[in-house]
Amino acid sequence: MDLAGTAATRHPLIRIAAFLVLLICCPAGMGQAVPVDPEIARAKELLAQERWQEIVNLAQSIPAPSAEFDFYLGTALARLGRLEDARQAFQAGARSRPSDERFSLELAGVAFKQKLYPEAARYLHRALELAPSDSYANDFLGTVYFLQGNLDAALKYWNRVGKPQIAEIRAEPTPRLDPVLLDRAFAFSPASTLRLGDLHTTQARIDALGIFPSYHFDLQAREDGKFSLLFRNHEKNGWGRNKWEGLILLFRGLPWQSINPEFYNLRHRAINLVSMWRWDAEKRRALAVLSAPLVGKPGREYEISLDLRSENWNIRDSFSGPAPLLGSLNLRREAIGAQFAYVVSGRWNWSAAGEFSHRDFRSVIPGVALSPDLLARGYQLKQLAQVGAEIWQLPEKRIMLKGSLSSEAGRIWSQPGHAFFKLRPSLRFHWFPLSQSDDYEIEHQIRAGKTFGDVPFDELFMLGWGSDTDLLMRGHIVTRDGRKGSGPLGHNYFLSNWEADKNVYRNGLLNLKLGPFVDTGTVTDSLAGLGSHKWLWDVGAQLKARVLGFGVVLSYGKDLRSGNNAWWVSMLR
Repeated sequence: MDLAGTAATRHPLIRIAAFLVLLICCPAGMGQAVPVDPEIARAKELLAQERWQEIVNLAQSIPAPSAEFDFYLGTALARLGRLEDARQAFQAGARSRPSDERFSLELAGVAFKQKLYPEAARYLHRALELAPSDSYANDFLGTVYFLQGNLDAALKYWNRVGKPQIAEIRAEPTPRLDPVLLDRAFAFSPASTLRLGDLHTTQARIDALGIFPSYHFDLQAREDGKFSLLFRNHEKNGWGRNKWEGLILLFRGLPWQSINPEFYNLRHRAINLVSMWRWDAEKRRALAVLSAPLVGKPGREYEISLDLRSENWNIRDSFSGPAPLLGSLNLRREAIGAQFAYVVSGRWNWSAAGEFSHRDFRSVIPGVALSPDLLARGYQLKQLAQVGAEIWQLPEKRIMLKGSLSSEAGRIWSQPGHAFFKLRPSLRFHWFPLSQSDDYEIEHQIRAGKTFGDVPFDELFMLGWGSDTDLLMRGHIVTRDGRKGSGPLGHNYFLSNWEADKNVYRNGLLNLKLGPFVDTGTVTDSLAGLGSHKWLWDVGAQLKARVLGFGVVLSYGKDLRSGNNAWWVSMLR
C-alpha cells in the first residue's frame, strides 16, 4: 500500500470539504462589508461640514453612544467652546476604548485651551505610551513644555520631529569675551536644529570659562516657524563692573580676616586670576589660581595654583563645652599644582592634575591623635584624576542625577618614605519640584572617601562647617578659639547632605533663599583620638543671599548627638 500517496490525496480533499461547509453555513456573510452605524456615518458627515451644533443635537437621540460617536461629539463641543462638556465626552470615549490615543490627544487639546499645561502634558504622555512615534503628539508635548519654561523637556520631544530650527543666536547684553571664543563655546549654530545634548555641552563649556556666574538660554518664536536663541548673561570682567562692586568683592572676606583679589576675563580671553590672602594669626593662608582655555578652546581648561599655609591646630572632639586636647601642632605647607580639565560633552567630563608640595610640623604635642606616620615631613608628589558623568536626567520632572569618581595617588619623601592612595565617589541629586518655577529647589549629595596607605596629617578628611573644607556637617564647627581641629578628622568618611531652598525675595539686585537641611555622616580611623566614633546627625536651616555677584550663607545647625548649636556665616562663590 502506498501510504505517502494516500496522505497526499487525503489532505486536499479535507481542505475542499472544509471550504464547502463554510460556504453552506455562511452564505449571507460572504463578500459583504461590515455594516456601518448610521449615527456614526451621520456624525462623520456633519463633522466634515463643520456643523457642530447638529452633532450635539444628534447625540440627544442616542441613549448609549459608542466610543467613536463620543469622539465626534467631543470634537463638536470643543469647537463650540463647551470645553468641560467636551472633556466629559472624550473621557467617556477613553473609558470605552482605552487603547485609542485620539482621546488622550483631544483631552490634551482641551486642557491646553484652558491653559492647564501640566494636565495637558499628562494626557500627551498617555498618548505617546500608545503611539510613541506620533509626530503630532511629540510636537504638541514639546510646545507644552516650552510654554512652561522647561527648555530641556521641550527639546527632548521637539528633537524627535526635527525641531526647533534656530534662525539666529543673540547675546544680551553683548559679552566682552572675544566673540570667536564665545562662538567656540556654542555646540550649535544658526540654521541648525537645537539638540538637547548640544545645549548641555554648551552649558558645560560656558561653566568651564568661569566668567558667567549666571546665565540662561531663551527661545523666542518667530513668524516663520523658526526660533531665535537669546543668551542672557551676567559676565565677570576685571575686578568688577565698577569700582564700588570691585571694592565690595575685594573686601567681602574682612569678617574672616581675609581679602579676595580677583580678576576675570583678562584680555577678553577668559583668563582668570583668583586669589585670597588671610592674615588670621591662627590660620594664615595665601592662595592664587590662574585659569584659562587651552589654545583658545572652551571646555579644555588649564589651571595653575599656588597655596601657602601656616596653621595652628588643636585637635578636640567638640567646638564647645568640655573637650580635652587630643593633640596639637603647627602646620606649614607650600604647594604648587597644575590641572587640565576636558569637557567631552554635556554628559561627561574628566580632569587630571599634579601637585608638588612640602610640609613641616612644628610645636607638636602628639597626644592620642597624632602618630609618627601622620607627622611625616618632607616633599610630596601627588597625582589627581577625576571623571564626572550625568547618570540620569528626567527633564519633564526637572530632575538631574550626576556622579563623579576621583582618585589621588601620592608619595612623600620622608624618613621613612610613605605612599598613599585615596578614592572618592560622589552622587548629586538636583530637583526643581515646580513645573514652571525655581521657587523651590531640592538637592541631595552623597559623598564618601577611602584612604589606603599612610597619609600626612594635612591629607586627612575633615567634616564640619568652617574654613577650607567642603565636607559640610553644619552642626559642627571645625574651629575653636580660632584654631582648626574641632571637627571630626580621619582617614575615611561617609557624608550625606540634603537641603531644600525656597525663594523668599527676589529683585534685580538681591535674591534671598531660605530652607532646611539635614546632614548625616561618619568619619572612621584606626587611631583612638581621630574619627567620630559614632554616626552624626545635624539638622537646621540656612539663609542664602546673593547680591552684586557674590553670595553669603547664614546657617544654624544643631548636633542631635551632643545638643550643640552652631551658627556660621560663610561666602558663596
